Amino acid sequence: MWKHHFLGILLICTALGTVMLTSNSTAEAAEYHWGFKRSTNNEPAQAGAELDTLLDKYGAIYKGKPDEKVAYLSFDNGYENGFTESILDTLAAENAPATFFLTGHYLTSATDLVKRMIADGHTIGNHSYDHPNMARLTESKMVDEWQRFDSKLKELTGIERTYYARPPEGIFSEQLLKVGNDNGYRHIFWSVAFKDWLKDERRGYKYAYDALMEQLHPGAVILMHTVAQDNAEALPKFIQDAKKQGYTFKSLDDLVLEYEGVTLP
Repeated sequence: MWKHHFLGILLICTALGTVMLTSNSTAEAAEYHWGFKRSTNNEPAQAGAELDTLLDKYGAIYKGKPDEKVAYLSFDNGYENGFTESILDTLAAENAPATFFLTGHYLTSATDLVKRMIADGHTIGNHSYDHPNMARLTESKMVDEWQRFDSKLKELTGIERTYYARPPEGIFSEQLLKVGNDNGYRHIFWSVAFKDWLKDERRGYKYAYDALMEQLHPGAVILMHTVAQDNAEALPKFIQDAKKQGYTFKSLDDLVLEYEGVTLP
């Protein structure tokens, strides 16, 4: 896995380093709220031609190949609610890699769990330091959000920096994608999601399990929030049943290498 991560970083830096910033325009500053047509009957989710073209222009990704039963787990962590340890236990038991998109608050308030994520071989993603609307920031403040996060991550864990970014609440602009590229960050969105971010809204494990299974599709990039007890309880059965359907779980590094057309020996 770490071999993949190293190669992914190398490719990201090489590919994204060619993107140059241009003068601001109204089009570049337009605010988008990430959304897509959900998967049904195992057909891949669809964001539409406009968003597909925009994301592809900057190497941003939200799903993998439509003909391979591979899924990619990702979690957004803004604060700890007592269920991340269970999620990590499940991932370890199922040998399933994941990427955790963290905020600055999570880094400083749940440092031991962050260190375990790293020790377990998972990837840390950049969800910004303060969780603002990134599309409404100046370029310098966008960079400050990512770099403050990276600085704190290095201070607490020794990890030099992150390479995958995810905008809070899925709000972004073309400018954000460009500035991210210019600073070595590839944006990762998602193709499977459901309402799971309200910590006090308990619906039971079946709610989360059904939402995941109904939307599962080849190349799925799955977004879950660790604050939900439903997710922690549903995750073991979901991974096991997805495997029974022929799915394997890979890391975002594998997804990026696939996007770049690189095949590892």
